[in-house]
Amino acid sequence: MTEILGVSLTEWIGYAASLFVLLSFLMRNIVTLRSVNIIGCSFFVVYGFLLNSWPVIITNLAIAGVNFYYLFINKRKKPATEA
Repeated sequence: MTEILGVSLTEWIGYAASLFVLLSFLMRNIVTLRSVNIIGCSFFVVYGFLLNSWPVIITNLAIAGVNFYYLFINKRKKPATEA
């Protein structure tokens, strides 16, 4: 596989995934946190496919799904008004 600075492309994708997940935890805004985390999870899914690692793929698809749900699907629901 292609190497950049002596590091394989697969490893670079893994580093990018880790960077985005780490950055997501530094976000104060929950929408930004979830968006950046989805990017990191997407990189991890690609990384998992390159390594043929189903635990990495399944876990990150699930985490991305949860983030997607709270960003887009749950957002449509109106919060209950307090009495």
